[in-house]
Amino acid sequence: MTAPPTPARRESDLYAPVKSHLEALGYAVRGEVGPCDIVGINGETMIAVELKLTFGLPVLYQALQRLPAVDLVYVAVAVPEGRTARGNWDAQVPDASRLCRLLGVGLLSVRNGNVVVHADPAPYQPRKRPKSRAKLLSEFLRRSGDHNLGGTNKRPRVTAYREDALACAKELARGGAMKTASVRDAAGVTKASTILRDNVYGWFAKVARGTYDIAPAGRSALDLYADVVAARATGE
Repeated sequence: MTAPPTPARRESDLYAPVKSHLEALGYAVRGEVGPCDIVGINGETMIAVELKLTFGLPVLYQALQRLPAVDLVYVAVAVPEGRTARGNWDAQVPDASRLCRLLGVGLLSVRNGNVVVHADPAPYQPRKRPKSRAKLLSEFLRRSGDHNLGGTNKRPRVTAYREDALACAKELARGGAMKTASVRDAAGVTKASTILRDNVYGWFAKVARGTYDIAPAGRSALDLYADVVAARATGE
């Protein structure tokens, strides 16, 4: 009975299966050539492969260093053992493949002596997503200004929706309980009725059908976002 393949525990365990893979493609292969883990030559084409047990920045740095000297560069990594670890790797593969293609690098994985090609090195042009672009543009244009400091979370992010909710809260704080149509007109918020009804932030209190007042949380929000309210009022 044949013993099952043992998992890769050293980078050198990846060498034989990757070498066999390249030889099947017609490459003459040598290990540890200069700074490269593997170099293969097929006619005028020279290929380099960097071996690592795990995928990450170190192997990508090495691959980028090889690019000026050869025609094609791959990174080859071991598929981790264990159901959870393997599941994490499977989930990581699409993003890892996109990153490698973006860098002009190929990606191979090795498990039980078998090599899987996830990405070949080639110029990468990401597919545009018009809906995502339109969503970003809409959010950008609907904001009254730049009220968030990138990279911080000292207070909840100021979105266009939050600005509209603040405008509604401001009118209720100033005029007391109001019909949704009155809030809409006073605040200049087209979707005021939906914002008041959904009450996402807990800033509003329903006092009658179609009539709302500001809640204590809403008054606190007006203090927390006083700069946003003032900027919206002045159009800055």
